[in-house]
Amino acid sequence: MEETTDVKNILGLQLPTDPRWADIKTISLEAILTDHAYCEQKAATTCISLIQRYSEREKLVKELAPIVTEEWGHFRMVLNELQKRGWKLGRQRKDTYVNKLLEFQRKGGLIEERMLDQLLTMALIEARSCERFKRLSEGLDDDYLRNFYRRFMESEAGHYTLFIELAETYVEKEKVRSRWKEWLDYETEVMKDLEVRGDRIH
Repeated sequence: MEETTDVKNILGLQLPTDPRWADIKTISLEAILTDHAYCEQKAATTCISLIQRYSEREKLVKELAPIVTEEWGHFRMVLNELQKRGWKLGRQRKDTYVNKLLEFQRKGGLIEERMLDQLLTMALIEARSCERFKRLSEGLDDDYLRNFYRRFMESEAGHYTLFIELAETYVEKEKVRSRWKEWLDYETEVMKDLEVRGDRIH
């Protein structure tokens, strides 16, 4: 109960990750690092796409430009961890979680509604990643890797907040909050149906 409340209060997530996900006995660190590297890469390229798509939104461009640099730096950090251990960057895997979120995005209608959904999608991905990194920072046996993932956890929490703030910059707060609740409810159902795997960040 305490963990569920913590996740809700800090990140808004309605459902904590299944404890089996971070079962250190079965988790594949090589696979997790590979998947993590691609997550950081996709975060950087998505921010670039948002800047290109909404280039007239001055605050969005200003705030996301350094995030691109940060996310790409994270990609390089994770890649370095793979190389240090003698592992190669494997093939990119299908991200069922993110694909399910993309299905919920509004594709038509007003541009503000589409932008809102894109920002909230990113906020949700960052929130869930933050929660997953918290589990790794607490569950791994290696002190170095626990600290490694704690830094990522803190970074994702800041990104989650930023995407919510950007949404509220361009869309009325009540509309943002209403749509955010819909996103949280939808994500809960996605998480319930998602296969528990120890080789994915999501």
